[in-house]
Amino acid sequence: MTDMVVSHPVTLVAPAPPASDSHPLTLEPLKDKESGRQRIRLWEIGSLALASLLGNKIRTLLTILGVIIGVAAVVALLAIGQGVRIWVTSSFAESGTNTLTVMRGDTSMSDVEAIEALQLPIEVISPQYGETATIVAPAADESATVMGVTPSFVKAQGLELQQGSFFTEEHNDTVALVIVLGNSLAQELFGEQALGRTVRISGQAFQVIGVLKEKGGNSFGSVDDQALVPISVAHRRLFGGRTADGNGYLVSSIQIVVKDRDDLEMVKSQVERLLRVRHYLAQDGSEDTFRVLNQAAMIEQLTGILDALTIFLASVAGLSLLVGGLGIMNIMLVSVTERTREIGLRKAIGAHRSDVLLQFLVEALLMSLFGGLLGLSLGYGIALLVTVLSPITAPVSLWSAALAVGFAATVGIFFGIYPAQRAARLDPIEALRYQ
Repeated sequence: MTDMVVSHPVTLVAPAPPASDSHPLTLEPLKDKESGRQRIRLWEIGSLALASLLGNKIRTLLTILGVIIGVAAVVALLAIGQGVRIWVTSSFAESGTNTLTVMRGDTSMSDVEAIEALQLPIEVISPQYGETATIVAPAADESATVMGVTPSFVKAQGLELQQGSFFTEEHNDTVALVIVLGNSLAQELFGEQALGRTVRISGQAFQVIGVLKEKGGNSFGSVDDQALVPISVAHRRLFGGRTADGNGYLVSSIQIVVKDRDDLEMVKSQVERLLRVRHYLAQDGSEDTFRVLNQAAMIEQLTGILDALTIFLASVAGLSLLVGGLGIMNIMLVSVTERTREIGLRKAIGAHRSDVLLQFLVEALLMSLFGGLLGLSLGYGIALLVTVLSPITAPVSLWSAALAVGFAATVGIFFGIYPAQRAARLDPIEALRYQ
C-alpha cells in the first residue's frame, strides 16, 4: 500500500527587524534630511556616556584630578600675574610716569643745586636721605625708615595730609625737630591721635606736626610705614652722611618730576651729562657711579618681565593637564577592556563603528570638561583668597577661563582618540568570546 503524504502549505514569517532605537548604539546611518533624528541620536550617545561616568563616580573623580589641578593652577596663576601687573603699574603711576630717579652713588645736595641751576623743564626736584631707626613713643617703640626730605617731597610723591601740616623750608633751614608720620606708623605708635605728640629718635625729641593719609606702597616700600623729617635734620642731627671730602651731605636718591613727558629723555640726558662732569667721570671715560631711571621705561620693562613670568608659570602648570590627559587615556583603555563583551554585543546587534567611536570620545570629552569646570571653580577660589588676604586684586578674566577649559577639552579629545579607536575596531565575534 502506497503511503500518501499530504503536504500542507507552510508560511514562513521572518522576524521583525529590531527597532532602530532598541539600543542607543543600534542606530542606522541617517540621511541628511533627518537632522532632527541626528540630534536625538547624539543626545542618546551623550546620555549613555554620562551614565557610564556617573556609574563610577570615584574612579571618574580620581581620573580627572590631574585636569582639575592643571586648570586651577593655570587660572589662578594667570589671575595673580594680572593682579601683580595691575598693582605694580598703579603703584608706580601714582608718583607719575613723567618721573626720573637718580639712584644713590655718591650724589650729594650740591648735585641737587647744580641740577636746579640747569633750568630744565622740571616741575619738582626732591632729594631724599634716610636710614632705619627706632622711634620711641610713650606707649610703643617701632623700628621704621626715617626719611630726610624737603617740602617738595609731598608734590613729588602725590601725598596728602590726614592731620596737621607738612614741614616748610623754614623748618628745613632752622633744622627744626619736627616729624610727619605715615598713616600706619602713627596708628602703631599712638592709635587715633598722634598730632602734637612727641616721639624720640636717637635720644632727641621730635614733635609730630602731621599724619599722612593712607597711600599704600610699591616694590620700593610704603610711605605709610615711614617717618619724614627735614633733610637738614637727617644730615645734621640724626645720620650724618657727609661726602668724601667732608664739604657736603650725601643723598639716597633724587626724584625729578618733568613738566612734559616728551622731555623725559632730554632731561635724563642732561642730568647724566652734568653728573658725569661733576664727578669727574667724563674725563677718563669711567663708568657711571649713579643711575638715572626713567619711571615710564621702568614700568614698561617690569610689566614685560611680569607678563613673561606669568605665561611661563602658567605654561608649566599646564603640563599637569597633559598628565591628566594621560590619566584619562589609561582609564579609557581599562574601560574598553572591561566592556569588551558589551561592545561586541552592541556591534553584533547593529551598532556602527562610528557609534562606538563617538561614545568613547564623548566620555573622554565629558571627563575633561568636568575636570575643567571643577578646576575653574578651584582656581577662582584661589584668586579670590589672594584678593582677600593681600593688597593684590587677582581678576579671573573670561579669556583665561575659556583658555583653560578649552585646553582641557582639547586634551580630553586628543587622549581619548586612541581608546575610542581601539573600541571601535573590536571584532564583534572576538569580543563576544572575551572572558
